[in-house]
Amino acid sequence: MIYSFDLTGKIILVTGGYGHLGKAIVESFAYHNAKVYVLARNKQKFDNAFKDSKVQKKINFINCDIEKYDSFEKVFKTIFQTEKRIDVLVNNAYYMRGQSPESMSDEDFNYGIDGTLNCVYRGIKAIIPYFKKNKGGKIINLTSMYGIVSPQFEVYSHTPEFLNPPHYGAAKAGVIQLTKYYASYLGSSNINVNCIAPGPFPSLKVQESKVFIEKLEKKTCLNRIGKPEDLGGAFVFLASEASNYMTGQTVIVDGGWTIK
Repeated sequence: MIYSFDLTGKIILVTGGYGHLGKAIVESFAYHNAKVYVLARNKQKFDNAFKDSKVQKKINFINCDIEKYDSFEKVFKTIFQTEKRIDVLVNNAYYMRGQSPESMSDEDFNYGIDGTLNCVYRGIKAIIPYFKKNKGGKIINLTSMYGIVSPQFEVYSHTPEFLNPPHYGAAKAGVIQLTKYYASYLGSSNINVNCIAPGPFPSLKVQESKVFIEKLEKKTCLNRIGKPEDLGGAFVFLASEASNYMTGQTVIVDGGWTIK
C-alpha cells in the first residue's frame, strides 16, 4: 500500500486558526481536501481572515475558549455529533503576557505557562475519548525552536521590544515533552502525537523592523525568514496517512537556525 498526502474525508480541528501562521495551516489542510474547523473566540477575525480564500467552503468556525476545559469538551462533542468522527486535532493557539526576564510578575509568568502549555494539555485530554471511539487519530502540537534552543540575545540588542520572554521557551519545551508522553501513552490506541517547531516566522507588524528582520535572516542557513506557507507541508504530512508510523517526534521548520 502506498500512503497519500490526500486529506479527503478528514475532519481536522485547529485551535486559533486565523492568525499569522494558523491561517496558512488551515488553508493547507483545506487545499488537500480536508474539512477544517477553526476553534477560536472571534468570529469577525475568522471572517476577515478567510473572506477571500479559495478554499473558504471547506473551512468552518466554531466558538471555543482554550482557557476552559469544558469549552473543549462542548466543542468536541458538537463536532463529533455532526461529523460522526474527528481525525486530527492541531493545538496551535496560545495566549501570553509579560516579557522581562528580570521583573516579570509571578502572575504573568503563570498566565503564559497556562496559555502555552496547559491549554495543549486540555486539548489533548478532551480529544482522547473521541479518538478512542474512532480507533485512532492524530494530534499535532505547535511548539517552537525556542523549546529546543535558547534565544541568542544579540538578535534583540537593538529591538528589545521583540525580546523572547522566558516563560515562552519553557512552556514550548514542555509541549515537546507532553507530546512524547502522550505519544507513548496513546500509541496502543493507534493515536499519533507529534509536534512542529517553527523558527523565525515574524508577523507582518514585526516585519516592519528591517533591522530586526536582517538579524533573524542571518541566523538561518537559508538567509531568509519563514513565510507562513512554509509550514503547510509539515502539517499536511503529519495529518495524512503518510505519517502513520511516526509518533512522539518534533519536526523543526526553521530555515536551519538550530543547526548553526
